[in-house]
Amino acid sequence: MQTYRVEHDFLGEKQIPNDKYYGVQTLRAKENFNITGTPISKEPLFIKAFAYVKKAAALANKECGVLDPKIADAIVYASDRLIAGEFLDQFVSDMIQGGAGTSCNMNVNEVIANIGLEYMGYKKGEYQYLHPNNHVNCSQSTNDAYPTAFRMAVFMKIDEFTAALEKLQEAFYNKGKEFDNVLKMGRTQLQDAVPMTMGQEFNAFATTIGEDVLRMKEVQKLITEVNMGATAIGTGVNAPEGYADACIKHLAEVSGIPVGLSPDLIEATYDTGAYVQLSGTLKRCAVKLSKVCNDLRLLSSGPRCGFNEINLPPMQPGSSIMPGKVNPVIPEAMNQTCFYVIGADLTVTMAAEAGQLQLNVMEPVIGFALFTSLEYLSNACDMLREKCVVGITANVERTKEMVMHSIGIVTQLNPILGYEIAASIAREALQTGKSVHEIVVQERKLITQEKWDEIYSFENLIHPKFINR
Repeated sequence: MQTYRVEHDFLGEKQIPNDKYYGVQTLRAKENFNITGTPISKEPLFIKAFAYVKKAAALANKECGVLDPKIADAIVYASDRLIAGEFLDQFVSDMIQGGAGTSCNMNVNEVIANIGLEYMGYKKGEYQYLHPNNHVNCSQSTNDAYPTAFRMAVFMKIDEFTAALEKLQEAFYNKGKEFDNVLKMGRTQLQDAVPMTMGQEFNAFATTIGEDVLRMKEVQKLITEVNMGATAIGTGVNAPEGYADACIKHLAEVSGIPVGLSPDLIEATYDTGAYVQLSGTLKRCAVKLSKVCNDLRLLSSGPRCGFNEINLPPMQPGSSIMPGKVNPVIPEAMNQTCFYVIGADLTVTMAAEAGQLQLNVMEPVIGFALFTSLEYLSNACDMLREKCVVGITANVERTKEMVMHSIGIVTQLNPILGYEIAASIAREALQTGKSVHEIVVQERKLITQEKWDEIYSFENLIHPKFINR
């Protein structure tokens, strides 16, 4: 039979099930905020980061002489268990909430307090021995603990995302090597341009992804500047002398994340510029990944009435009415994920702009937008790599045939025949359906077959050199 304990805050009393490690303030948050249906437990790195913050704060408070060593040790013990991934089901606050993250902070404070109480030999809720506010939150405010934990969690999630991007980049590079000798037509404005290899095309996909790996690593450095020790608004009220520096030192040591203290804690407590830049960089990634997927869908279109230059791995039947139809579902799913990330960037922009004076209270929705964007895009990169890119094959004869029957190859004749004559050849080919070779070599006899073979050799088509008469 379920048993309960009674806890109170200044609003009154609440019954808390005895098997729960959270307390009264967490229960109020659970009752108040049922928005996304996504509790903070769905972001285990966030809980881990919060545990790092509470552990570092306890060690700093013990060092500064404001926290009994036994209590500090109990907080460290409880924090270590959270760092190990335990008690995730106790974090029930919704990701989007009012109060600038106070519900998240108190959820962590209460869980750590009750784990610590049991470690010390007491019962849950016996806060006279280890209190969520007085001890676990000692020398802190939500306004420095929450954003510090958030930044550390984002730092770790960026690591995961860049790892997924790098694997996707490698998959495209590998395809570039595989397709190195596949001749195809390059296109601009969806019209025939000049020849290239499919390897060059896929190498370019890899390069553009690699650029975003570098941009993500650059913006990750901005996230490491934190305001821990600022407490309420940046003045450090209720924190002892030397606490901020000691806390940052311990935080870097226990987490392995190179956090540093902001030189202006007033500004750092309300500033969300790093989130805006991170979100913008994520949007950049999403735009470019979506463009790559658009290209893959176009190149694989058909198969008989489209480009049909590549084959994407068939993943599922594509229609409930058209037998044999197979759709490019994996690139389509990546496109849609990218659209979400692009939309989330606007959420971050508006939330960052809406924080007034000494605190940005909209940080929870910034957190939700960034956490989900990083998570979804990481998953989509893995999906695209595993279920699409590694299995792409080239239709070699099809691509070669399109090159040699294209009007675009007349461009290579400009240095020999001049633009006007080349244009007349292109016009005749377009009007009659004849090939450029047929008009130039067989009918007009403008160049010899030997010169044609020199100009249109595989090597010269993909690495063109200047050839004249």
